[in-house]
Amino acid sequence: MGSGPPLVLLHGFVGDGRSTWQRQLEELSDEFTVVAWDAPGAGRSADPPDTFRLPEYADCLAAFVEALGLRHPHVGGLSFGGALALELARRHPRIPRTLILVGAYAGWAGSLPPEIAARRLEQSLAASHLPPAEFVATMLPTMFSPGAPKERVDEFAASLAAFHPAGFRAMARASAEADLREALGRIALPTLLLYGDADVRAPLDVGKAIERAMPTSRLVVLEGVGHASTVEAPDRVTGEIRSFLHASDADHEVDAHLR
Repeated sequence: MGSGPPLVLLHGFVGDGRSTWQRQLEELSDEFTVVAWDAPGAGRSADPPDTFRLPEYADCLAAFVEALGLRHPHVGGLSFGGALALELARRHPRIPRTLILVGAYAGWAGSLPPEIAARRLEQSLAASHLPPAEFVATMLPTMFSPGAPKERVDEFAASLAAFHPAGFRAMARASAEADLREALGRIALPTLLLYGDADVRAPLDVGKAIERAMPTSRLVVLEGVGHASTVEAPDRVTGEIRSFLHASDADHEVDAHLR
């Protein structure tokens, strides 16, 4: 949607592009060309091969950006989408202009204790075999804070019910195996980190660790907000993204003038 500098938005391992980023698509399209993709195995995209892991997702994303003719886009990702944005910057450093990491991980292996990452993968694989209603009941409670508006939770729940079992398993395995800690210090892009302090999936300590490892990053804490912050607190998230993009584009113009 919209026109202006391109912004590519990446959803997590549940939901899809529209359900995760609907408000940002609508609000930011007044100044930006906003694209929210459905990753392989989510939304209206086909399922990936069983062998897909984060590098394959990143290569697919790079081809997607090229196919749409998006030149040097800003790239934002929620949760798994944040890890994917980091992997894109690692494997295809010329593509992203900036990064926006929302409740993101440096992979589960890179951000969580090994026993928690292993247990989370086991639980995710088991959940992938549940009927849609049971899958939603299993996953939804960890996505929001207790105070999240019910209507927003219900809207997101509908997208969870349409999950792809095979695609969900691929994204869970990609999340579990990824460890991007060594890459963080080598990514020199301006980076906004948005983390809710009521997030039980990517706790605030995960964001603080990424901030310490990325000298060009800045952490913003969303008080009282859970994991799916783009849905739970869309106005706050959109405002932070807009301010960050304005500042980044202004710096980019200054750098270009000095060159």
